[in-house]
Order: sequence, then structure tokens, then C-alpha cells
Amino acid sequence: MKFEEYDLAPGLIQGIEEQGFKRPTDIQFKSIPPILKGEDVLAVAQTGTGKTAAFAIPIINNLHFRKRNERRPDGIKCIVMVPTHELAMQLTDVFTKLGKYTNVKTYGIYGGVEQDPQIQALQNRIDILIATPGRMFDLISQGYLQVHRVETLILDEADHMLDLGFIKDIRDMVAKLPKRKQTLFFSATINKKIKQLAYSLIHKNAIRIQISPKDPISKNVDHAVVFVEMDDKRFFLERLIQENPDSKILVFVRTQVRAERVAKAMERVEIRTKTIHGGKEQKDRTRVLEQFRSGGLQVLIATDVSARGIDIPDVEYVVNYDLPTDKAENYVHRIGRTGRGKKRGQAVSFCSADEKPFLEEIEKYINNSIDVLDLSTEDYQDTLLFSDSTGLDRIVRAIDEVEERKRKKKKGKKK
Repeated sequence: MKFEEYDLAPGLIQGIEEQGFKRPTDIQFKSIPPILKGEDVLAVAQTGTGKTAAFAIPIINNLHFRKRNERRPDGIKCIVMVPTHELAMQLTDVFTKLGKYTNVKTYGIYGGVEQDPQIQALQNRIDILIATPGRMFDLISQGYLQVHRVETLILDEADHMLDLGFIKDIRDMVAKLPKRKQTLFFSATINKKIKQLAYSLIHKNAIRIQISPKDPISKNVDHAVVFVEMDDKRFFLERLIQENPDSKILVFVRTQVRAERVAKAMERVEIRTKTIHGGKEQKDRTRVLEQFRSGGLQVLIATDVSARGIDIPDVEYVVNYDLPTDKAENYVHRIGRTGRGKKRGQAVSFCSADEKPFLEEIEKYINNSIDVLDLSTEDYQDTLLFSDSTGLDRIVRAIDEVEERKRKKKKGKKK
């Protein structure tokens, strides 16, 4: 099926084509029809499957036609709540591009930046508001944001919003909206808490959609783990970056302090990197993300909170410098930053002895074992299911060089 086969506005079809979308993904195919009909939807699908377009396309379409027939088209009709500033900016960009040739206007508000420009923008006609909870409630309390005409509420990355403690904000938001509304609940993962929240918000006859393959890892991502000593991780990262000078590499670390330390370690060997984490000002995070997105920056070091859900084109490598320790599912979100759409991606995790319990939790969560880049034997490549993968071959070569360097160093000490 193609997007042209849906009963969509011609201008929206044009926007879809300009974004290079040809056929709907599974989550889009199952979500678009019920949302077009105005039904509540609870949708769960792994990262990188096209969830944003799954609700953006039908909402833009419905508002476009509704505005043509309404006598009072003023007032925000749809609110999309998201957990992070970066995701708010990303979704605003997606909605704006898709609705470029329609009469629907989208605007995003989030903290970390001056609120005066946002207040001024709210005075103009806005149909879809994409917002983080904090800034949204600030503007509501100050009287600058009116939500009494909202017809649709969308919760995106709902699982992450719960992780960040936004459940009270979500319930407070629902209490301020009209009782008769459409509610769309989108999440990358599902658990007991998410189900409880979803069922308390959506209509009892809501459409439930779950795209959950046995392996939650995208088929476009080749991923592996290498066992290394904690103090050797910087050497492995250095060689991997040097082996792939033209590749876009996203490195995940555990903490803000860790991010800065790794960046300084790379700086000492003349490798240019930037960091993004919650300790950075919003304007700096935005600038760094744009540099990475445009290709002006090849290596970005990030924490989970700041990079969750962001869609950056052409990330070829994801490196788990530290394994996620709080939630095993963060592994899926991390490596989902590569291999997006139809492009292939490579991911490698550095696992120290202390991190092996976290690796076990990850393998339990994904219901599969992660292939090990075993450097203890000369024929280790033969053990890899994806040994013909150019990207992982480069990882192996980079790691092998580090190991060879260590062996030579030990021999020198013995002499």
C-alpha cells in the first residue's frame, strides 16, 4: 500500500513525498486508519519504526479538512507531550515539514530557552502544539497558553515520560482538557506501569496496536559486544574512531561526568568530539545536535536522557562505551539510533568485568544473546554470524590493533 491510497489532503501527500516516504511502515499502516476516524489509540513499537509519522500524518490531515469547514478555527486543537527538549524540536520539525503544503500550523515550546519568543508565537494562530511538561505548565499558569479547544492529546515516548517522573504532569494536563477528546498513547516499550497509565487515559474501546517482533533489535543493525578492561575503553574508542574517519559515530556513556572525561581523553589524542547531556545549557545542546545532524561533527558523546528518541540521519556506529545500568531496555533505544529506515548500522558495546551482570540483563530483555567479538583466538571472525559486515570488520581491526599494542607493551616490560 502507498500513502496515495489513503484519503489524504493533496498538500499532505506532497509533504510526505518530499520527506521521501514511499510506503507506510507497519506501525503507520496500523495506526493511520483508526486515528483518521478519530479513535483513541494505544500503540507500542520499537524505536526507528516511524512512530512519529504514524500519528503526525492523520492528525495533520484531520485538522486540515476540519479547519476548512469550521467557523471558528482559532485555538490549539492538538497537544503533543514529549519528555525532552530535543524530542520537542525534532517533532516540531517533522510536523512542520509534513504539513508544509496544508493550512495546519505547528509550534514547539520547551524549557532551557527564553520564553518571550514562545509567548509571542502563541499569540498567532497555532493548531498543533508540541511541548515538554515544564514549559507548558509555566505558560498555562501565566495565562499565555489556552487549552480549552484541544481536541486531541498525544503522549509520545510515554515510557520515557514515566521514567522522568512526569506522570503527575500528564494527569494534570488531562484534567485541564475537554472531556471529549481523542487520546493517542505512543510508547517504545510496554510494562505494568505504562499499561495502568494508558488505560486510565484512553477510551475503554481504544484501538490497541503492538509491533513487537521476538527480537526488539532492528534487523538493520549488526550489534556485538567486546570484553575489555574499564581502563582500556578509551584506547578501543580511539582506534575505532581513527579506523572510521568519515563515519558518524554516537557514543553512549553512563553519566555527565563520564561524558566529559571521555571527551577529554579523545582530545588528548587529537580526536574532536562534543558532548550532550543534562548538564549543558539548552542552546549548547541544540547547537551540538545540529552540528552532528548536519555532518559538521563526526563524533558525539551522549548520556541516555539527552539522546533518547532523537532521530539523527546517517549514524553509522553506536558505541556503548558504558553498558546501560538502570534499565536493560535502554540498550534497545541506544542502538536504535543507527540502522534507521532502510539503512544499515553497526553497534558495539564495551563490557568490563563489573558490567557483565548488566549484559546478562540486556540479553534477557532482548531474548537473545549478543555476539561476542572474541579476540582470544586467531579465527574469532569465523564465530561471528555477521563476519561479512564491513562495519564490524572495521571494529574488529580497531580492537585487534589495541590488543596487539598491549601485547607488545607487556613484552617490553618483561625484557
